[in-house]
Amino acid sequence: MSDDATFVAPTGESLGLGVWPAPPPEAYPDLRAQRLEFSSRGDRVPGRLLLPPDGDGPFPLVLLQHGAGGSKEAPYIDTSAGPWARGGAAVLAIDFPLHGERRSEKLSERVLAALTGHPDSASAGTLEADFARQAVIDLQRALDAAAALPQIDAGRVAYAAFSLGTILGVPFLGTDPRPRGAALALGGGGFGPAQSDPLNHVARIAPRPLLFVNATRDERIPRSAAEALHAAAGDPMQVAWFDCGHSDLPGQALKRMWEFLRELLEI
Repeated sequence: MSDDATFVAPTGESLGLGVWPAPPPEAYPDLRAQRLEFSSRGDRVPGRLLLPPDGDGPFPLVLLQHGAGGSKEAPYIDTSAGPWARGGAAVLAIDFPLHGERRSEKLSERVLAALTGHPDSASAGTLEADFARQAVIDLQRALDAAAALPQIDAGRVAYAAFSLGTILGVPFLGTDPRPRGAALALGGGGFGPAQSDPLNHVARIAPRPLLFVNATRDERIPRSAAEALHAAAGDPMQVAWFDCGHSDLPGQALKRMWEFLRELLEI
């Protein structure tokens, strides 16, 4: 069950794109960083773009998204994005709704508990459904914003994500044809409202390549949920399991993701 109309951005809304210099991650001072802001369904979405140390581009783009409770500047985002940008990709991350600069003391915990809870543990209502819709449209608008920048090669785009970023990224990929493929870590099916459940969208990503990265001792994503998502996906698809928990994905996993993305983007 999926409905394309659920994830269609309103027509006629100005992107309202703003771009400013920003400090790079402390561990990667050689990178060039920019702060982005753009409009999405009346909200202002903040993002951070990391560019390779040298050259004017245009660079291929990885849209990289954080997990529940994270942000565009979460340590694991820096750990991934830094080497990838040094390797020749521009890496853009945005704050999901109710995360990072968009966090709400009143709403964030409630929405995340429902959206990331397995169906047996929580039900998702109107607020949670709107959260998912906003997040997917924000990702579409993020690609619109990136395409407006002269440093970005809009014809070479890929998606990468962790946890919540995977759960929300699947319906994004299922409705937006621009990413060539995706490296999806720590996700599974059966989460969130039906209209955004990854199980209802993942088959529509094919024939674009997918890499699924999962943890054998994941305490948040049951193995059955991860395997259900893999089974529902179309080919070409790769699956990699690592002996770790949800929050300690090893460097080998990030390297596997980068190797996949680098080949996808022809870097």
